[in-house]
Amino acid sequence: MLALWVPSVLALLAYATAVVLREESAGPWPRRALFAGWLAHAVAIVVDMAGVGSPLPGARFGFAPALSATLWLVLAVYSVESRWLPLPGVRRTLAALGMVAVGLAVAFPGDFRPQAVSNWAPLHWALGIASYGLFGAAVLHAAMLDNAERQLRLKSLAVQGGAGMPLLRLERLTFQFVAAGFALLSATLLLGWWFSNPWRWDHKSVFSVLAWVVFAGLLAGRQTLGWRGRRAIRGLYTGAVLLLLAYAGSRFVLEVMLQRPVA
Repeated sequence: MLALWVPSVLALLAYATAVVLREESAGPWPRRALFAGWLAHAVAIVVDMAGVGSPLPGARFGFAPALSATLWLVLAVYSVESRWLPLPGVRRTLAALGMVAVGLAVAFPGDFRPQAVSNWAPLHWALGIASYGLFGAAVLHAAMLDNAERQLRLKSLAVQGGAGMPLLRLERLTFQFVAAGFALLSATLLLGWWFSNPWRWDHKSVFSVLAWVVFAGLLAGRQTLGWRGRRAIRGLYTGAVLLLLAYAGSRFVLEVMLQRPVA
């Protein structure tokens, strides 16, 4: 636990600093604090999932580490993207979410998985987390797009989304993340189906397939019917909620509320 607590506390302190400081008065320090928290967060994820410092060998996984890794990937996207595109008003929100994710991972570290059902299982997990991260980035951009359109309808042009980035560019980025996440989710499901013998229609499988269907319909509707605006955003939110329930939600119920071991 000490190996997990040290980087987690450092990440929490750095994220808290990024939340409190304002760029208007603190200059580059809020961004530096966010980057420091991101680095410490990465160490905490590696320690947690690899089971560093534990007497038991094997990987460790669960709903909280999955959420933590997802938020870390969203922060990585933000860190790269903010160097070229104006994304005002996002840093403090992401830093606050980072604090929540790190805190959950400390409170609910993953369960040990000493023997995977297949040698392909680690790749399956990695692809799943990566798809979570890409859809998380899509939801972040969709929220910015939704806020920008709402402000424009109120005739307020000096807003964070509308003034910072053209709406069409923001919308295009949103669905580029959706398409990339859909590709990884498809690979995740195919790999899981391939090495699972037999395939089980449990909560994770049902919600994952439902999310895949929603995202497939969203991309097809956007391509063939020109879905845009609030209809497309609602479809993205629906698929993201289903995907969240697929692993993190169902595992939270089983691990925390019901306190049942998860295979």
